Amino acid sequence: MKRFKIADFCISVALILYYGLIALPLQIGFSDFILIEGYIVVGAWQSISMIVHAVTKHFIQKWSERFIYHWISFIAVITMPAGSVWILIFIAPLMAIYYTRLCYVEIFIKMKRPMELLK
Repeated sequence: MKRFKIADFCISVALILYYGLIALPLQIGFSDFILIEGYIVVGAWQSISMIVHAVTKHFIQKWSERFIYHWISFIAVITMPAGSVWILIFIAPLMAIYYTRLCYVEIFIKMKRPMELLK
């Protein structure tokens, strides 16, 4: 699972940086397609990651940070037809960055070996 988490973190960072850097110069001409593509690709990757975590039950203790994030994301996706899509347009980039930070904390802080913690 540690390899998956490291790959998950690296891919999330790469996708966020890639689409973020592509979207910055396009603010003048503002290409909607690139922005929508970024939302879909980053959101799909992080959704796959959340499903893998839920199935393997890693860091999914009741009322943990990841548990709450999964429920917020699930409710946001389910209520998209009711109008939450307009809210998600603005908070999805923040959610993606928060999820990447959550993966970072789990890899480099929570998954340390006991001997590493003594140093």
